[in-house]
Amino acid sequence: MTQAKQDSMSDSDTTNLSETPQLTHGGHHGVRVAIMTDETGWHTGRLKSAFRARGVEARCIDLAACRIDTTWAPHGLALPGYGHTLPDAVFVRGIAGGSFEQVTLRLGILHALRESGVPVYNDARAIERSVDKSMTSFLLHRNGIATPATWAGESTAFAQRVLMREAAAGRQVVLKPLFGSQGRGLKRLGAKRTSGARGTQVEALTPLPSLTSYQHVAYLQRYVEGARPGYDWRVMVIGGRAVAAMRRVGGRGWIHNFAQGGRCEPESLDPALAHTAIRAADALGLDYAGVDLIPNPDDANRPLVLEVNGVAAWRGLQSVTTVDLAAALVDDLLDRKLAASRAALAHANEPGDTPPLAASPAA
Repeated sequence: MTQAKQDSMSDSDTTNLSETPQLTHGGHHGVRVAIMTDETGWHTGRLKSAFRARGVEARCIDLAACRIDTTWAPHGLALPGYGHTLPDAVFVRGIAGGSFEQVTLRLGILHALRESGVPVYNDARAIERSVDKSMTSFLLHRNGIATPATWAGESTAFAQRVLMREAAAGRQVVLKPLFGSQGRGLKRLGAKRTSGARGTQVEALTPLPSLTSYQHVAYLQRYVEGARPGYDWRVMVIGGRAVAAMRRVGGRGWIHNFAQGGRCEPESLDPALAHTAIRAADALGLDYAGVDLIPNPDDANRPLVLEVNGVAAWRGLQSVTTVDLAAALVDDLLDRKLAASRAALAHANEPGDTPPLAASPAA
């Protein structure tokens, strides 16, 4: 992906660390927010406009340009454009792919910001849960949220046994990359009806492909046959509220993602859809999330959650809703997350409070 141009880091950007901007609902003048992204475009433009409308200075930064530097006083963190200071809050819009070490360091920067008292929206712990589809499935299941049966492991033999067992029951499974989004890399496997001689129907088995292109991990999810034409839902959850929904139809065969040519249509937020999406985002600890769901053929009041996106795009959804999603995200970050962080800090600094005990050095 195209790297966003980064502001140079200089000591001249240093501001008075003792200054704490006053928070008001109408304006947050003096507050500085870093938008973490590896590319700029429609989403970052909308976010910057929404922050500007609230009187907030928002700057796009690539996590790859940040560093942990224990000689960089006083925080040990160096972020382009912030000198020796830190932003008042961080909005995570994108994290570039890379080697295991690169991604670990980038997430480590987000962890370090949270440890330094900077509200991170969404924080690294929640992003790690949502990026890993197997952990998402585990947490959904653990919290009693309806989701298709799922298997994840490194054994090709086990994956083959799952496929054969599902095929024997007349079912199919979907093989997905453990890390991935926008409907890329999905394969439907298992029992498949085809036209044979004289128009008869015979069973064919779509075999398990090599797992090499899936980084030697098999993430299999039971395929749920839906109505025709097929569709799924995307619900945007912000700050514990379901704020907008859309129905995605068409696309590439049974894959309805907007990035795969799916058509976005408005969808009303009925209680079952909203409640399920909110529970899914909460199960992963996300401040905001794009929750993908499909109808449950066994229980219309319990839609099935397919995926929970912790760095969700919303361009398609914005095209079919009157809710200003960028403004809703910015309002939630400022009025809930940042405000709660400031309130907790003020409470901790109240006279008479017992300071926390410092950790004892190792003997």
